[in-house]
Amino acid sequence: MHDSAAQAECSTKKIMDWLLALLRYAVTLHDADKSAVLLIAVEIDKLGSRAEDPSAFKFFRRTSIDLCSAIMDKQNSKSSAILHLHLKRIDDCRLRRAFETAIEFGDNSQIVSSVNKIRKRGSQELWEGLRR
Repeated sequence: MHDSAAQAECSTKKIMDWLLALLRYAVTLHDADKSAVLLIAVEIDKLGSRAEDPSAFKFFRRTSIDLCSAIMDKQNSKSSAILHLHLKRIDDCRLRRAFETAIEFGDNSQIVSSVNKIRKRGSQELWEGLRR
């Protein structure tokens, strides 16, 4: 029982590492970061494979390749669909928003509107409360 709990925790950590590596690649677009994504994907696939055929499980490798290609070509409708599907799979809302921002998805008008409100209000109240 303890072994299965430890294995599940290891799998969860690896998946979070994979998601963070994908985020890093989306931000930098460096080949080294893409390689890191693929390396983690291979490790996760090994965790999910059976002993008799360790190369059979390729979900994370295949998904990583698709996602990295989609990140590079966001304008393509197929790429857009792949990225939207990935966003739906991310449970952590902060990570999802960070990924949306990195790939420039989502409704940025709300962010711009909030910033403009803060700027307008902030310029009037900037010195309020300070001694003269």
